[in-house]
Amino acid sequence: MTTGRVEAFSDGVLAILITIMVLDLKVPSGTTLAALRPVLPVFLTYVLSFVFLGIYWNNHHHMFHMTKHVNGAIMWANLHLLFWLSLVPFVTGWMGENHFAAVPTAAYGVVLLMAAIAYWILQHEILVLHGPASPLALALGHDLKGRISPLLYLAAIGLAFVNQWIADGLYVFVALIWLVPDRRIESRMGRE
Repeated sequence: MTTGRVEAFSDGVLAILITIMVLDLKVPSGTTLAALRPVLPVFLTYVLSFVFLGIYWNNHHHMFHMTKHVNGAIMWANLHLLFWLSLVPFVTGWMGENHFAAVPTAAYGVVLLMAAIAYWILQHEILVLHGPASPLALALGHDLKGRISPLLYLAAIGLAFVNQWIADGLYVFVALIWLVPDRRIESRMGRE
């Protein structure tokens, strides 16, 4: 099977998730900058979640660009990833509405951790099908960011009960390390 339907379905789900998140943003009731203060936590959480969904969309696109075909295991692994990503709007709203309280902040981290694990499973299933000498496998190499991100999420989940600002800082840090352009796949695509 080709990758087209998996990619199109995934793109659609991610677009819907972003739409759901933006529809949850409430318009301030005043016209001054002070009127923005009550909605600021929700807005900041939305921005962070938008960045995370954008990172997943970008990496998913690159990974499937190097994937020649899929099987049932890959399709189920992709659905598993989409399941965890579909919870992002919920934890985004919960954390923002509760001003980064400990339990919602930890729950946000659990969803990010599970999405990272699901992405790794999807990537693993693609590599199993295409082999260790595939262009994707060669492009990924040791994948330091992919290995360190779950550890940072675990730390943030625990730290949410100590100091939620440190936990939120770790979430932002993970987003920032993924925003740094990763040219491994793009450089490999140029050689194919």
